Amino acid sequence: MNLTFDLQNAAGRFKILNAVNGGPMHKRHSTSQQRSNFEEYTKARIPFTRNHDSGMDAVHGGPYSHDVSHVFPDFDADPTDPASYDFDCTDEDILVALEAGTKTFFRLGETIEHQIKKHATVPPKDFHKWAVICEHIIRHYTEGWADGFYHDITYWEIWNEPNLDPDDAPLTAKKCWGGTTPQFYDLYEIAAKHLKSCFPHLKIGGPSIAYNERWTDEFLAEMKRREVPIDFLTWHQYAHEPHHLVERAVRVDELLKKHGYADAENILSEWNYIRGWREKFVYSLETIANAKGAAFMMACISELQKSPVDMTMYYDLRGGVFNGAFDLRTLRPLKGYYPLYWYGMFYDMEKFVPCTTAESDIYTLAGIDGHGKVLAVVTYYTDNDTCTDEKSITLNFGREGKYELYLLDANHDAELFDTVTEPNFTLKPNSCMLVKEIN
Repeated sequence: MNLTFDLQNAAGRFKILNAVNGGPMHKRHSTSQQRSNFEEYTKARIPFTRNHDSGMDAVHGGPYSHDVSHVFPDFDADPTDPASYDFDCTDEDILVALEAGTKTFFRLGETIEHQIKKHATVPPKDFHKWAVICEHIIRHYTEGWADGFYHDITYWEIWNEPNLDPDDAPLTAKKCWGGTTPQFYDLYEIAAKHLKSCFPHLKIGGPSIAYNERWTDEFLAEMKRREVPIDFLTWHQYAHEPHHLVERAVRVDELLKKHGYADAENILSEWNYIRGWREKFVYSLETIANAKGAAFMMACISELQKSPVDMTMYYDLRGGVFNGAFDLRTLRPLKGYYPLYWYGMFYDMEKFVPCTTAESDIYTLAGIDGHGKVLAVVTYYTDNDTCTDEKSITLNFGREGKYELYLLDANHDAELFDTVTEPNFTLKPNSCMLVKEIN
């Protein structure tokens, strides 16, 4: 098949599509049992890390970091007194990420609770006080309050997946928000209005909506009725086909416009491969860590560049089972590291180059830099595990050149495969080829 790229029609920036949940697995304060992915993480040029669920991971501060209930452990304490706060572990995690060139996308809320008894995910006793606590957390990190910092932390997200479980579910089953939807509306309104009044220059948004799109529609309608500012809307999508993410991004964009939030950023704050959460869950976790999972990642990133989404955050790079980029024991790169690393290379491209050819199961991404050199990735992804058909591919850029080919598949880890004057190659199912024009 011939894939044609129109270099004369190149336009548009490359979006932030390799942001993640979870920063570098790296300890600056300890030399014992040392292992680190800091160098590889830095090379991937990850622009943002969302700090949700960091409370599960000791390297990121564990149960002493990030969550409002951890940073402010005694809710009855004085929120204007620096002594009421425990910032140290969160400070360190943010600093490690910054050293890797990654800013924090700060989730104000709580880590998901899978255990039988819920603790911090129950609604705060006083919503306004909770907002004031969040205010002082922001002041610590952006205005130097309480021996703090002057970090460039722009995004402040209120809560996570408040709609994951239905209102009538028992409290033991509510993993992210232990209250009702009307209660959450109140919390969000109070927090968003208070924080935006304190920090008009920062972006206040949320709330990382789970699968229920009707809930999204109703949430936006209610926030508009209450005149609540929303600088960005975050949502989650786990899927096994790239078009599922793109179609959801389009529908979110339509809802934002419908309710008068057309200027709000459309942010996919969690995504990964999932074929099923029950019988297919173990299969899904296996896939996340292999070449098929990497091809899914690259295919999704390629398609989302053409969608209305403004930013995406892979879930995740913590030391957990959803991490397809780094081995849990050694922290060495897995197959899923290379789509993140490759996309970081596109930040050097000045313009996005469209492909004028469409082919089933083939996904493309291409850009051109300030010197006119082309960078492209072609991905062959299929969720059909019985498929063995190989595809012969020719790239047509409308001119001659010299290209390096880097292959990512079950047997190759993004290594140099060939150097050619005509970019022709064959791909097996669930593999990717990076094509880099050289002098």
